[in-house]
Amino acid sequence: MCDTNYTCVAKIRKEWLPAHETHRGTHPRPRETAEALRTRSRHGSSRIPPLLKGESTMDRSRPLPSRRRILQGAALAAVPYALLPDARAGAQTQAIDYPSAEWQPASTSNYTASTRPNAYSVDRVIVHVAQETYASTLSIFQNPRKKVSAHYVVGSADGQVAQCVREADIAWHAGNWDYNTRSIGIEHEGWVDQPHYFTDAMYTQSARLTAAICDRYGIPKDREHILGHVQVPGTDHTDPGPNWDWVRYIRLVNLT
Repeated sequence: MCDTNYTCVAKIRKEWLPAHETHRGTHPRPRETAEALRTRSRHGSSRIPPLLKGESTMDRSRPLPSRRRILQGAALAAVPYALLPDARAGAQTQAIDYPSAEWQPASTSNYTASTRPNAYSVDRVIVHVAQETYASTLSIFQNPRKKVSAHYVVGSADGQVAQCVREADIAWHAGNWDYNTRSIGIEHEGWVDQPHYFTDAMYTQSARLTAAICDRYGIPKDREHILGHVQVPGTDHTDPGPNWDWVRYIRLVNLT
């Protein structure tokens, strides 16, 4: 343990510099400032270590960190990373409008930032079938070249819900700007001609999501306000297709 700050510095200088640089007389002694002279006087030594590269004599007057501060820093470094607060946690909580969803953000190139319902009223939900798997759908939304997104994606096997776009923002899902500005888009894993993808878990979790959206914006829970993509004017899409059980779905939305 060093007895003074000065001797600690001198020891570090001696250990870090090559032998030929620490040898006395190999470097001319820098002109001493008044502070340097006082420092030498305090420690009763006529020998002042040579300056490190890039150091000025003014640096010698700066107080070194105390032993207490050094130990505090070492203790913090020893704390496992997993025990430290996760900076992403706050951002993820803020991003999710539906508490049961996982946050899987779409590329910012694939939707329009907005302040709905202030900028545009939200008065409908549009149901889609992705013609892709759950993972592939998320990947497409995260690809800035695709220029497509939906607010939510619902998985087939377990009804897992992912949120990709904030409800305040305008997802590009309907192929019609007016409908995009006024709706929440929900994609479902699967294909329109493969009804086995439309599982009980998918229907149940999707209906809960739609019910929560309707409650939040005061949207009636009926077929005039919960639409299929096929009902959007000007679209060439047919989803969710004839295998989607609308009677069951609307009943579940109203029972939630």
